[in-house]
Amino acid sequence: MMIEIELDGKKVGISEGSTVMHAAEKAGTYIPHFCYHKKLSIAANCRMCLVDIEKMPKPMPACATPVTQGMIVRTKTDKAIKAQQSVMEFLLINHPLDCPICDQGGECQLQDLAVGYGASASRYEEEKRVVAIKDIGPLISMQEMSRCIHCTRCIRFGQEIAGVMELGMSHRGEHAEIETFVGHTVDSELSGNMIDICPVGALTSKPFRYSARTWEMSRRKSVSPHDSTGANLIVQVKNNRVMRVVPFENEAVNECWISDRDRFSYEALNGDDRLTTPMIKQGGEWQAVEWQTALEYVANGLKQISAESGPASIGALVSPHSTLEELQLAVKLMQGLGSPNIDYRFRNAEFPVAEGVRYLGRSIASLSDLQSALVIGSNLRKDHPLFAQRIRQAVRKGCVVSVIASAEQNWAMPIGNSKILGAGQWVQALSAVAAAVAVEKGLAAPVTGVVDDTALAIARSLLTGDQKAILLGNAAAHHEHASGLLALAQWIADQTNSTVGYLTEAANTVGAQLVGALPTAKGLNAGEMLSGSLKAVLLLNTEPEFDSAAGVKAIAALGKAQMVVSFNPFKANMAFCDVVLPISPFTETSGTFVNAEGRAQGFHAVVKPLGETRPAWKVIRVLGNILGIPGFDYSSSQEILQGVPGLSSGETLQVAADRLSNRTATAVHLSGPAGEPVVADIYQLDGIVRRAPALQKTADAKSSETQEVAA
Repeated sequence: MMIEIELDGKKVGISEGSTVMHAAEKAGTYIPHFCYHKKLSIAANCRMCLVDIEKMPKPMPACATPVTQGMIVRTKTDKAIKAQQSVMEFLLINHPLDCPICDQGGECQLQDLAVGYGASASRYEEEKRVVAIKDIGPLISMQEMSRCIHCTRCIRFGQEIAGVMELGMSHRGEHAEIETFVGHTVDSELSGNMIDICPVGALTSKPFRYSARTWEMSRRKSVSPHDSTGANLIVQVKNNRVMRVVPFENEAVNECWISDRDRFSYEALNGDDRLTTPMIKQGGEWQAVEWQTALEYVANGLKQISAESGPASIGALVSPHSTLEELQLAVKLMQGLGSPNIDYRFRNAEFPVAEGVRYLGRSIASLSDLQSALVIGSNLRKDHPLFAQRIRQAVRKGCVVSVIASAEQNWAMPIGNSKILGAGQWVQALSAVAAAVAVEKGLAAPVTGVVDDTALAIARSLLTGDQKAILLGNAAAHHEHASGLLALAQWIADQTNSTVGYLTEAANTVGAQLVGALPTAKGLNAGEMLSGSLKAVLLLNTEPEFDSAAGVKAIAALGKAQMVVSFNPFKANMAFCDVVLPISPFTETSGTFVNAEGRAQGFHAVVKPLGETRPAWKVIRVLGNILGIPGFDYSSSQEILQGVPGLSSGETLQVAADRLSNRTATAVHLSGPAGEPVVADIYQLDGIVRRAPALQKTADAKSSETQEVAA
């Protein structure tokens, strides 16, 4: 129901239950505030948003005052402004005068509002309050908590968005402090967002501290190269160096949040491990060479091996963290060489024939409105932090989340139903859910399944409501019986009117499928290529030792090849490679990533390539030219993109609906035993994250190290 109020003489229509602040936002009227944030609950504790409401004896907080029909609000009267000035005076009583050295200087709400509402001098002469320094981990600094104005945004963010109350307020009055308790650190995978929402310089970025002033940096848009959210970023640059990464708001993708993986991984881009010049191994020693020399060496080697052993002895392992353009050219290169061997599915245990481009099955934004979800084989919170955040919001609105997984995991949200059992039993567990659905609907079950209470509860949750999803995680995609899990999930989805989809692993898993970075009928899949059966191997943006199910066995297997060429931004794979070629990370090249929902998002280079580094699409294009393969005459990444089939341009570039499909022709059946799937830990997903020092000091990184040692 809509009601109408008068705001500064203008009529504003707003839905019932909204606040004066919401009405002001709709009307484009700015009301000063600190504690209010559009994504957080109302606290009304800073009082900076006091406004003059007719028939009210005193100013009222706009953020907490519900609108009523015919309400008359004035934001610029003497009564309102004097109230706001009084609040500002109180806020500044204890605030330190350290703006010249504060990291927040230039983007500080308190600083901005103090200009308009603060006095030129303070009436208070007493000593200012001092708050003890606290260490809460490697990412967030609490060195200057004397600046805190107790807006509690950070506390509410932890409770409501991250799902973990890691910060709280202790004591009362002037002794009140925001802190963790009993010496704990802040370990949420979304913790860096607290830095963004802090309206003063109380919470700052540890890796960025004292590195640059905000007005010295250029701001350039980009897209995250890590998980499949495709989070929109602002990369801040000074002197051709990435200094900081913050979110770019896109309500349909990442809202106004990014994960810590997106925020702090930039440290690796300036690290000592960057490869800056092409190198060839001669007599066991690495020699730096010119690009032309390196590429001619590679081309001659490929020609010789193809002539001696046939084109099928050459293969390419291409990372799904590579851009769409790089993957497209890699596919064309292998086709030009006559080789059917190309794959991006390094961690898979099963390699089914492609039936369609596997994707999320619904929009990312719709995850926030789910009423029921069944998640199979995913550590959702760590694998896809921003998807987990959306599902967490759905749970707050009543969504029932059910889980089939190998271990109990803390998702920082209530779990309605869970089946915790080894991966070898997931097919049987899903069969039980299918049988329960059949019982509830009076149908014949597709396979025999033992209906237990949990299976019945999951079935009933999926038969309730309109917005329902069955989501297959990274472990389900990498499972030995991945096709069987999909077939069962599809049958259940059909009977419950749910969507079925994959929480795809990497930034461009969907894009890799779209360009056909898969072996043809007689080609070798990634598992076979990593068994040591090839004479020549091209590694695009990947380190098989860390990125594949083969693990350390990949080193010995690839060491058998006559020639291994690594296209990588880092000094990687040098133990078994013959040629290493420095290619640009996402900040130094233009390209496109296709996220889990099929949204293609382009980005440009934000800095110049480091040293002799070159964008991978240019390197592959020149290699194609030297090899004499036709169709390698591109002058820009945009030209390559135009040749990618299946992209439809509307308001945003999107994968055409007829290419996206999670349907399978695999028969629904019970499968035999299976091992545990190989899944990357949160800060081991790709080469950039693995080399980010601050991220590798986090509790999550240390936890994964401990698990590896134990294994």
